[in-house]
Amino acid sequence: MTGNALAAATSPYLLQHADNPVDWRMWTPETLARAAAEQKPILLSIGYAACHWCHVMAHESFEDAETAALMNAHYVSIKVDREERPDIDHIYMAALQAMGEQGGWPLTMVLTPEGAPIYGGTYFPPEPRWGRPSFRQVLRGVADAWAKDRARLEQSGESLMRRIVAQAAPAPAGPLTPGDLDAVAERFIGMVDWTDGGLKGAPKFPNPPIFRFLWGEYARTGRHEAGAAVALMLARMGQGGIYDHLGGGFSRYSTDAEWLVPHFEKMLYDNALLLDLLALAYAAEPDFLLHARAAETVEWLLRDMPASEDPAPSGAVAFAASEDADSEGEEGKFYVWTRQELIDALGNDFSTFEAHYPCPAQGNWEGKIILTRATHPEDAATERKLAELRARLRVVRDRRVRPGRDDKILADWNGLAIAALVRASAVFGRTDWLETAVSAFRAVMALLGRADGRVDHAYRRGRISAAGLLDDQAAMLRAALALYQATGEAAYLARAEALAAATEQKFGDGAGGFFLTADDSGDLPCGMRPRGGFDGPTPAGAGLMAEGYACLYHLTGGADYRSRAEALIAAHAGERRALAAYPTLLAAAALLDAATSVVIVGDRGDARFASLHRAALAGFDPTVVVLPVGDASGLPVSHPAHGKASGTPAAFVCGGNVCSLPVHTADALRAQVSSRRDAM
Repeated sequence: MTGNALAAATSPYLLQHADNPVDWRMWTPETLARAAAEQKPILLSIGYAACHWCHVMAHESFEDAETAALMNAHYVSIKVDREERPDIDHIYMAALQAMGEQGGWPLTMVLTPEGAPIYGGTYFPPEPRWGRPSFRQVLRGVADAWAKDRARLEQSGESLMRRIVAQAAPAPAGPLTPGDLDAVAERFIGMVDWTDGGLKGAPKFPNPPIFRFLWGEYARTGRHEAGAAVALMLARMGQGGIYDHLGGGFSRYSTDAEWLVPHFEKMLYDNALLLDLLALAYAAEPDFLLHARAAETVEWLLRDMPASEDPAPSGAVAFAASEDADSEGEEGKFYVWTRQELIDALGNDFSTFEAHYPCPAQGNWEGKIILTRATHPEDAATERKLAELRARLRVVRDRRVRPGRDDKILADWNGLAIAALVRASAVFGRTDWLETAVSAFRAVMALLGRADGRVDHAYRRGRISAAGLLDDQAAMLRAALALYQATGEAAYLARAEALAAATEQKFGDGAGGFFLTADDSGDLPCGMRPRGGFDGPTPAGAGLMAEGYACLYHLTGGADYRSRAEALIAAHAGERRALAAYPTLLAAAALLDAATSVVIVGDRGDARFASLHRAALAGFDPTVVVLPVGDASGLPVSHPAHGKASGTPAAFVCGGNVCSLPVHTADALRAQVSSRRDAM
């Protein structure tokens, strides 16, 4: 056969497989109906465009005529982009782990025609190796078992689905206590690699939700180790090979324990969450390295990641999803160097460059050099010279074949990027970054916003390809609240409240918790509605919703927002031993109970108002909520700052139900916020 049904997709990952001899289908009701009509098992393959091992398995198996013939004869084969359909990925990754297998991508599952999982794995080689059967052996073995013992397989699959549903059910309990947060922080601190940063072991992932929680605990309690763990990780990552020293931006993870050898793909979500951490750490202790890595990461976003193919009607532009690890069929080829290549590019300046970026003749990875930084950026003149040399190398590198780019727009990842840009714009004094965040927000809402207040999930080439999930609503809620605090424009607060209301209506379970999918989603197997409360590489929608409710409570004084936050937190707090799986939810609990609200009143056009506003936004404590209201008489009567006024621009620092006396300078405001935190 030539081509398959994936030619009609918009996902770059699915389009990569459109010419496979496999009769691939997309996950649609029509495809599921075909499986039911033909009574064939489903071969489900899930991956994403930047996934190296997905490419390997595609070349070895899905482009192979003999393998394709087996798949076409015995299965209805479905290819899914996990970034486009994280709800499907969530269900079957949970199934794989329930089978006792380690998760990862590509995810390979065999399902009954009704979608119940009966066999699973990740990458399968074309020939038996590493103790794993070949993919063709798997295909033949499962097809034979289906023909001979179908009833047992169906019973096993249905039992596993019931177990997955039961495991995902919330375990409600009483409110969290500071002691609960302390216990989780203690557990995470015990997992820290105090030599190389991050968590112990390899491969090494940044785990931003964990380190964002630790940073919040540092701000809440003053515990030095919690803040030091974040600062150490950022420093080691910022100097290591996981960071692209020429083009900016962080790769997804390091295959080793020293942040040297990355898995070279760059994801929007990692860089958004790490930018947020860089800004928080810099706000606490300004450092040239943190500033440089933040600025270079934003430069990468602006240069390489705009989804310019899909401008919104307003002309605003959102961000693309990822850049690939591979080019010309080889992982990392775009990024690595030989020593001679560096000498040829830099000439007489090579020795200057090598003094800061080690260039061993034998290389540091498979005979090639992954650039790392050996010296701490401090001297401005030296940094200018090194920036010039890096720019020369980037010109040379840009002549190479670039890795592929997945330019679909994802609402949840863009929401994380928007909120991070807002914080970074305040901390680093870059109003242009705030303008970029505003533009991206406008683009997402124009392309993915629904009339009922929700947002859809994925967009590319003029089409929405996936309905919105809880994570999309919650991440865009975070973005809207960040923009309101940074601009004072009431439209952002109204948008946030509309998002929260729509999310409650369409995703709420009626008992304080949330489903990952909306109540009108209709193509998941066995009528499932997954929960997805655990954090992964990104914050879970449940945690982000709790954060949003808590923030709305402090911004509006609305008691209903507090009660919703409490109910959502309680819905996941029943199993205290599992609390470490919910760092974003725990951070939301701290925000709800320990937030400091800074209410700024007076003439918005006055430079003194702007100075107070910048100082409030640029702090290192993530539980500071900023209300640049101008006129506090518009606040609800329930808000402790209602009606507060001063003859000149002033800030009131509020906590609980009381507010401080007015302060009129940025220094006085910072001192007042600090004294309140120290008194807690």
